[in-house]
Amino acid sequence: MNETAQKYDILKTLLQAYGKAAVAFSGGVDSTFLLKACVDALGAENVLACIGISPSLAQHQLSQARDMAALIGVDLIELPLDELNDANYQANKADRCFHCKSCQFRTIQDYAREHGIEHTLCGSNFDDKDDYRPGNMAVQALGIGTPLMDAELTKPEIRDLSKHLQLPTADVPASPCLASRVAYGETITEQKLNQVEQAEAVLRSLGFVEFRVRHHGSIARIEVPGEEIEKIASESIRQQIVDPFRNIGFQYISLDLQGFRSGALNEMLSEEDKMH
Repeated sequence: MNETAQKYDILKTLLQAYGKAAVAFSGGVDSTFLLKACVDALGAENVLACIGISPSLAQHQLSQARDMAALIGVDLIELPLDELNDANYQANKADRCFHCKSCQFRTIQDYAREHGIEHTLCGSNFDDKDDYRPGNMAVQALGIGTPLMDAELTKPEIRDLSKHLQLPTADVPASPCLASRVAYGETITEQKLNQVEQAEAVLRSLGFVEFRVRHHGSIARIEVPGEEIEKIASESIRQQIVDPFRNIGFQYISLDLQGFRSGALNEMLSEEDKMH
């Protein structure tokens, strides 16, 4: 038995100890794998899949979440979130994710307890320990279970196991919430989130798979993998981006020559910002 298989056995043992569980579900790689593992370990009747609905959730992600829950055989509970009413979230400082996750996890946790389920789980994996993730503080503060992290499963291992389980999410790129595209210090508004969603839909329609549209006020900064920079900079593609982006409300459309990188907006944070 290889190390990944051993970790998967550890995960199943951890999950069985819960008896019943609610999964904070997004339809992405980690939460889909976790939901499948929960259903296999506990039975679908003992598992809730809950997703928070707000302007920061792109419609294509919601559609994917619905499809994945149906594939696994669990009803998806859609719970409205009100994080846009939180001044700390709107302020969009370095701790924005803490306030967002606190709202999301508390809403799911309350719903689960109302339905007789004490344990709420999330898809944080072992690699998340090494990244700047204020949301982890919300996980700890609310006592949210992190079985993937506890089993020391890394993202590559989760992708490998997802392939073995024939989950369509095995090779799906990560796609954090839309608020993660808005530059720190820029107030989060529903309009800005809608602009990001519409702009990224344009890139998706042109065949791009892994990308970000970063919102810097009147500027849209596009990130694509380095090997696709030449493609997106071609005359034919640029013509299909500029007009739609300007119609969305961006005055300037820029291409980041450093290419796509997850968490790029964290680069502007000092160590002091992160510690605070």
